[in-house]
This record gives sequence, C-alpha cells and structure tokens, in this order.
Amino acid sequence: MFTGIVEETGTVADVTVTDDGRRLRIAGDEVLADVDHGASISVSGVCLTVEAYDETSFEVFLASETVEKTYLGEVGVGDVVNLERAMPADGRFDGHVVQGHVDTTATVRSVEPVGEDWRFEFDLPEGFGRYVVEKGSVTLDGISLTVADRDEDGFAVAIVPTTYDLTNLSEKAPGDPVHLEVDVVAKYVENMLDDAAV
Repeated sequence: MFTGIVEETGTVADVTVTDDGRRLRIAGDEVLADVDHGASISVSGVCLTVEAYDETSFEVFLASETVEKTYLGEVGVGDVVNLERAMPADGRFDGHVVQGHVDTTATVRSVEPVGEDWRFEFDLPEGFGRYVVEKGSVTLDGISLTVADRDEDGFAVAIVPTTYDLTNLSEKAPGDPVHLEVDVVAKYVENMLDDAAV
C-alpha cells in the first residue's frame, strides 16, 4: 500500500526484454535507503517487486499483464519515473489509499500554466468516468491528486509547483499517457451496490 506522495523521480538505467516480460533497472536515491530484496516500490504508480539492487539502482520485472495494462512496456533508457516506497505501518498517512494496481492509462489532453500552478487535463478511457468525481481522489503516475473539474470525457487537476518540480509531470505533454488508479472506495461501493441489486 502507498500514499501517492512521490518521494523522488528515478531514471530508467537499463531495459532487458525476455520471453516472459521486461526487466527494468531504475536509478534512484531515497527509495534505496532501506531497500531489501522483495520490497515493494511504486514505479509511476505501478507496484513492483525489487528483485535485485545495489547502491545506485534497483531491478524489477514486468510480467506480461503489467506490460499490457501500463505504459512501462514502452519506457526506455533515460525515461523519468516517479518512485515511492510502500507505506510504513508507523508512518504518517498523507495522500490517500493507493494500491499500486493501475486500472488503465489516461491521456494528457492539455497542460496550462495558471499563475504559479499548472492545470492538467486528461481524457478518460470509456467506462472509467463513473469512478472519477469532482473533488474526489485519483492517482496519476503514482501521485495522489484531487479532481478539480470533471467533464463528459475527462477531468482536470491543479498541480502546485512542488508537485510539478518533484515528479515526472514536468516531463508530460499533450498526447502522453499516464497511469490511472481510481479511488478503491468507489470500486468497493460499486461492487456492494451490484451485489445488493442481485
């Protein structure tokens, strides 16, 4: 479980393609402070397991399902990703409950500076609009964000300078994909209502 408060950005240092999937080596700093074999790290919102590590980087494996459901199958050496270690049981709980289970990818519709802040708009894939509500929580590339506005086909978020500077949002442009994890509470409510209707 994660909070959606990105600790740092990392850089893809190496990519290896195998018959079973893809292996990434990611250079980082903060997330390596107490890393261990088998630890969970959110990589741009995708919960991945550390298979190997050294003082400057860690290695994760992308199974075929991960490659199919995320854009990590397309990242290359030099690409920037958001990193967060799993939430400690005795730590502060900022952000919101983030599982690291990406639901889909959304597409950046527009990026606009607004004073010192930024407004990002995203197009939503069909079928996911019911999970996104104005003032509700969403996770984009592992970042816990609040929905500022909602329209028929997408939504907007306001990005403060710190978030813009410390995450890979500063690398995003219209047409780029982002990982979307909707609020898990919405999915539980939907499931309960479906069960009640049976």
